[in-house]
Amino acid sequence: MIILLPPSEGKTPAATGPRLDLVALSLPELTGARAEVLDALAEVSAAPDALDRLGVGAGIAEDVARNTRLTEIPCAPALDTYSGVLYSALGRLTPTARARLGHVWVSSALFGIVAALDPIPAYRLSMKTRLSGQVLSTWWRTRLTPVLDDEFAGQLVLDCRSTEYRKSWPGPPERTAVVDVYTESRGRRTVVSHNAKHTRGELVGRLLRSRAALPEDFRGLVTAAKRYHAVEFTPPQGRQPARLDIILPG
Repeated sequence: MIILLPPSEGKTPAATGPRLDLVALSLPELTGARAEVLDALAEVSAAPDALDRLGVGAGIAEDVARNTRLTEIPCAPALDTYSGVLYSALGRLTPTARARLGHVWVSSALFGIVAALDPIPAYRLSMKTRLSGQVLSTWWRTRLTPVLDDEFAGQLVLDCRSTEYRKSWPGPPERTAVVDVYTESRGRRTVVSHNAKHTRGELVGRLLRSRAALPEDFRGLVTAAKRYHAVEFTPPQGRQPARLDIILPG
């Protein structure tokens, strides 16, 4: 099984660590594309209108300034660099969980996708940003599709990403399950937004720590998820992936 996570807006800069080595990142086929985005981001971040072009406020000007020297600052594993609700909810990474981190990948506006342990710097960039005149989710899709279709061929994909990051590589619908979260009270169901990140992270952490093997098909995924949550499963239909809806009490 492949587990796809979204990045976090906030990131924790590494105090020490290696410098960025694009060639050493997983999926070196993407090295050229990553270098192109890295150069474009550095140029935009150095411009007087950088905050506007990146769609961010003055409160994170320091993060944007850091974008101009990403090859000069220390890197840390992706799971340590990304922070926020989902990553906190993963919980303790036991030896069993750590042994399974090869199944975990994170979508990235800067790198396209990174493995959980790939060393990366703390950067600021959203998949909704336009660089070189094109929204990054669209730009990355043409570059990620042939690589990831081949790399993840035949595997179950558990997609915990947000909509914008799903656009960069939707995954084969017949093998992809998108995780959504709802609350239900008195028969009325409501989509959960912010707290959905916590629930997705919690589910992934539990799957990684479980003594049971990671699921290899939809049936196994539903069985595993039901150990922790009330869930509803909708099979894939045409180009639409399967849905694993987690239902929380309202």
